[in-house]
Amino acid sequence: MRFLSVLLLIAGAAIGIFSPWAVSNFSGRAVGTYRVYEGRQFRPVTVQLTAGDAALRVLVDLTARAERIVSQQRTVLTLTAATNGRTVLASTLQFNHVDNPRQAGPQLPDKIFRDEAGLIATVSPGAYVFTVGPGDAEDIPMRAVDLVLRSGAGEIDGRARPIGFSLMAVGLIGFLLSLRSGGRRPENPNSQPPPPRWGRGPK
Repeated sequence: MRFLSVLLLIAGAAIGIFSPWAVSNFSGRAVGTYRVYEGRQFRPVTVQLTAGDAALRVLVDLTARAERIVSQQRTVLTLTAATNGRTVLASTLQFNHVDNPRQAGPQLPDKIFRDEAGLIATVSPGAYVFTVGPGDAEDIPMRAVDLVLRSGAGEIDGRARPIGFSLMAVGLIGFLLSLRSGGRRPENPNSQPPPPRWGRGPK
């Protein structure tokens, strides 16, 4: 039972945590990385895209001098993407769920926090304007902000996380129960005195 519980834990983590993370960060191919904030100034970025770039995953990397982003559920950044005067993506970014930010450099105290702005499922050939701006969260020590585009990205199945977390819960409960039952040693029948014998003994 313990081995099966461990397998359920591993499978749940793979489905609910690692698979969505890998799809979000590594599926598809890189279109490019564009600096949209530096020197306390935001600037829009225009990118030429083709139909073959669908589906386009839009990621934002925030470089800040902080161990984590505490935004109190407020918006740190906003992002819009538009083409031919039509908005195709609008998103708010908080970055407060990033527990393990990347180190900006071996000698730098800054950390890089990544958040996903969304997925543009259908891409029409032409120029896309990406505009990143500040939200209502204050006192975020931003150093730089980069727009990261990945084309041909896979879409995360919305059922993956619930299924994965359910498997992890079942596996954890089974593992704890196996530890509990494994701690009980079966009684040794030889450790008890023999039952009394009824009837006449040998003469």
